[in-house]
Amino acid sequence: MKTKRSPTLNLKSVLQLGLGLMLSSVLSSVVNFSAEAQTVQNYPNKPIRLVLGYGAGGVADITARLVAQKLSDALGQQVVVDNRPSAGGIVAGEMVAKADPDGYTLLHMNYGNAVSQALFKKLPYDIKKDFVPISAMGFFDVLMLVDKNSDIQSVQDFINKARANPEKYNVGSVSIGSGQHMSANLFVSMAGLRTTLVPFKTTPSLMMALKSKDISVAFEIISPSMALIKSGEIRPLAVSSASRFKGLSDVPTINESGVKGYDVMAWNGLAAPAKTPKAIVERLNRELNLILNMPDVKQKFMEVGIDSRGSTPDELRDLLSNEIDKWNNLVNALKMEKM
Repeated sequence: MKTKRSPTLNLKSVLQLGLGLMLSSVLSSVVNFSAEAQTVQNYPNKPIRLVLGYGAGGVADITARLVAQKLSDALGQQVVVDNRPSAGGIVAGEMVAKADPDGYTLLHMNYGNAVSQALFKKLPYDIKKDFVPISAMGFFDVLMLVDKNSDIQSVQDFINKARANPEKYNVGSVSIGSGQHMSANLFVSMAGLRTTLVPFKTTPSLMMALKSKDISVAFEIISPSMALIKSGEIRPLAVSSASRFKGLSDVPTINESGVKGYDVMAWNGLAAPAKTPKAIVERLNRELNLILNMPDVKQKFMEVGIDSRGSTPDELRDLLSNEIDKWNNLVNALKMEKM
């Protein structure tokens, strides 16, 4: 009885099949490249949404709207600020992470995103993997503040008093898990203090507690503090970064005030969903850096305590990575319970 032979492909057939598959793959790549090139060439041809994880009226909102207006002028399309406030900016982050990577949905990224990545057990996105950085926008200090009538004269004076009487001297900040709260935690840890940290929901309630002596010292970003400093209602003891702030040049840094190595610089920037075409990222980076160097933008940023300064995408990526590592180390060192 004859057995049936399984059909086999000869060498010519194999080569033809392979060539066909290769050509199909090449054609597909060409089509995809052509479509992407067309998208980039026409960008932008509709309004762009800038998603912000804070409410309207705050300094982040004010500066974001200034940048959005300038970007609108430069790109010829409206850039609309979309406020999505939530703890840790999670709602805004998730919205942008899930958006199409076409350059029409952008994220107002900031140092709070790095804190959230370190402090939350689980986020609906990975801040390092699900976004492509575009550029930094501004850098600003966290201030160590006291009431105008406080008997605390310097950072070292507070450290000495708090070590001698930890029950009497405490530290306030806004919102558990905020950058200001983590900055206060870092200070207490590096200064070797056992003082209590007291969180408040808003900046006005924090300042009210400082005035009423419910707290001894407050940690708050420079922007909402400037008006009270200028009016003489509160006194800045120190700034958090390694260098003095130009707008308060007579105020020392925490590092030079005795807590060696302390360096916290708050910052914000712009990011897009991962896989956004490189050409679009480069275009936005170029326009944003031009905007941030405009004299009127630098002046308006400085008025609210922000140094307008751009970066390359890689520089913002490195900054974000280093910040996540720093706050992770603090969370682990203090054995803080993740949220």
